[in-house]
Amino acid sequence: MNEPDSHLTLASIGEDELIARLVKDLPQGAEVVTGPGDDCAVVQPLEAGWQQLLKTDCVVEGVHFLREAAPEQVGWKALARVVSDVASMGGVPQHALITLVLPRELEVRWVEQLYAGLRRCAETYGVDIVGGETAGGPLVMVSVAMTGKVREGRVLCRDGALAGDVIAVTGRLGGSITGHHLNFQPRVAEAGWLAESQQVQAMMDLSDGLAKDLPRMAKASGVEFVLEEGALPVNPGCSAAQAWGDGEDYELLLSIPAAAWEVLVAAWAARFPEVSLTRIGTFVPMGMGVKPDFGTGGWEHFVTVPPA
Repeated sequence: MNEPDSHLTLASIGEDELIARLVKDLPQGAEVVTGPGDDCAVVQPLEAGWQQLLKTDCVVEGVHFLREAAPEQVGWKALARVVSDVASMGGVPQHALITLVLPRELEVRWVEQLYAGLRRCAETYGVDIVGGETAGGPLVMVSVAMTGKVREGRVLCRDGALAGDVIAVTGRLGGSITGHHLNFQPRVAEAGWLAESQQVQAMMDLSDGLAKDLPRMAKASGVEFVLEEGALPVNPGCSAAQAWGDGEDYELLLSIPAAAWEVLVAAWAARFPEVSLTRIGTFVPMGMGVKPDFGTGGWEHFVTVPPA
């Protein structure tokens, strides 16, 4: 092929050559019997004492990223979003299937850099990329299907909050559009530690923003909430309103029994000194909640307009 690699497009090399380039020398864990290249991946079943987690998510050009973004960061985000969801259930991510929808005129180099980001995230969090699919389309979409595992009796859902529980979040919130939404670190170790503590009633990750996700946890649990607006841990240069409504923080939202809070937060500070754990409110019985002063916010597909 005479065309320099820097100018190759997908139309000039075709699907088979693209796949061969992307999956070449992908590392595979001991649980993977058959990885990319066959009609299905084959992996060993879970050992006794574990439950299977299943999750799928996607990032879409113009909604979750712009074409001008660094493709490696787009790849990182696509996989890290799903890792974050698995972690928020108290689980460990395992295997991923990657589906790429790509315009035919897209440069091969862009896709290879995208896959470098996927690979870097997979290696960071111990995920095996075991297969996937490619298809042509009018814009870039990366869909990730992932398996994970969680110890029996340790899974954390969003519907376990009780009236009187402390509402807490990890890290800082707000301003994700300035770059955090492409560079965040899923709280895998932190979530696993919280699940093992057996002091957390409910947990979920903050992908759509506190303004959407906190009401979701409250509704699922049959409670309402009172937010301590002044306690919100904000990123430098951000307001409390941004911490409430910006979204794509990928921090953990927790419900913790009030009696366990002081001991847990002290143990947290010793275990994760670089990541804050902040009390931001209280879950209360139905009819006793107080609506925050920030108004609406957060991300909702089919309603929210993506930033230009």
